[in-house]
Amino acid sequence: MLGLAPLSFVPPPPRTSAAAAACGGNVSLADTGHVTILGPEVDEGDAVPLENMHKWRMVIAYDGTNFKGWQYQPSPPTVQCFLENALIRLTKLDRKKLCLVGAGRTDTGVHAWGQVAHFTTPFAYHCLDNIHSAINGLLPSEIRVREISAARPEFHARTSAKSKIYHYKIYNEAIMDPFHNRYAYHSAYKLNPHAMQEAAKHFIGTHDFTSFANAAHNDRVRSPIKKITRFDVTEMGAILQLEVEGTGFMYRQVRNMVALLLQIGKEALPPDIVTAIISARDRKELAKVALSAPPHGLYLMSVNYDKEILEPPEGSPPISFVC
Repeated sequence: MLGLAPLSFVPPPPRTSAAAAACGGNVSLADTGHVTILGPEVDEGDAVPLENMHKWRMVIAYDGTNFKGWQYQPSPPTVQCFLENALIRLTKLDRKKLCLVGAGRTDTGVHAWGQVAHFTTPFAYHCLDNIHSAINGLLPSEIRVREISAARPEFHARTSAKSKIYHYKIYNEAIMDPFHNRYAYHSAYKLNPHAMQEAAKHFIGTHDFTSFANAAHNDRVRSPIKKITRFDVTEMGAILQLEVEGTGFMYRQVRNMVALLLQIGKEALPPDIVTAIISARDRKELAKVALSAPPHGLYLMSVNYDKEILEPPEGSPPISFVC
């Protein structure tokens, strides 16, 4: 488990006049707070043609307990905010040039093991290990970049995604294990996993999930038609793990589906109520029988793409991994 100290967001330092070539100099994270810049000198006022931009893909893990979700906002801090702060310090580029985009806008308190994001630079790196180490050195301990690789120009972390996998963990014993307190929902009531699995099957397929979507806090209009390819309920000792894979999810859709399965697991509702609530296409119908499950049991485990789109451009540096 990661230690959770209070978080503070530090604005990027003033621009310096010198910069190190990619992987060419030492990366310093000394007590003075100075960081060797991992990129050539670039004037933020210079216009760089799109064809000269280089794109980079990251796989990111984070403990979402102390963050206001993924999406950028300076206060209270978000995961994207901390990542951008680190990249700005290392590359001397502003937010507009970096264009950091995440695959999924995880909500406040939601965790991730396999969040994917991309960013752009007007220069190339010839190896990625140094910038990888430097980024993680600037991030709080609750966030780690697990992987960095070169990306094709057409790759987009969000729109290129073919599916996402989420886990929801439920601790199903009378007394909560304190070591799971921040990472699993506690149900002291003994749940029926067989009824929950039977109900979960009704989610599989292409449906209008309006009944399971909360109103989003952004201007994007999204189709409520989503495809769920699998929904598994697995007993792992005291932990009941729900794993769902789909082409996309509406705002709080997973937590709302879990909330209904919890009621079915308590045998308060029959499994076939899932079909009836989906057919209603009315969020109020779900609200009559279940409240949204809390965020701390939810994890974005992976974002999946076609193999071809993940092929790096010719001449790219090797992928940098964290074991």
